[in-house]
Amino acid sequence: MALGPVGQKICDKLEAALEPASLEVIDESHLHAGHAGARPDGESHFRVKVVSKAFEGKPLVQRHRMINEILAEELKERVHALAISAKPA
Repeated sequence: MALGPVGQKICDKLEAALEPASLEVIDESHLHAGHAGARPDGESHFRVKVVSKAFEGKPLVQRHRMINEILAEELKERVHALAISAKPA
């Protein structure tokens, strides 16, 4: 499934900030239809899987904080839930 504008922005920001060896951004909004925070137009629930050298030597909590900081605007305004898998390259 192709990403919408919010998903693409998430992808672009993570690529620019982390230069990942691999990156997968998955819109899971359809799985949360009718739940709290779900938007009728979607793009509210995402899963990101990132492998990057930027995570080397950093504990899991710090890796998640890095991603949350990169996506602060999206998390504040649009994204209700973000599941993160962040591994060092």
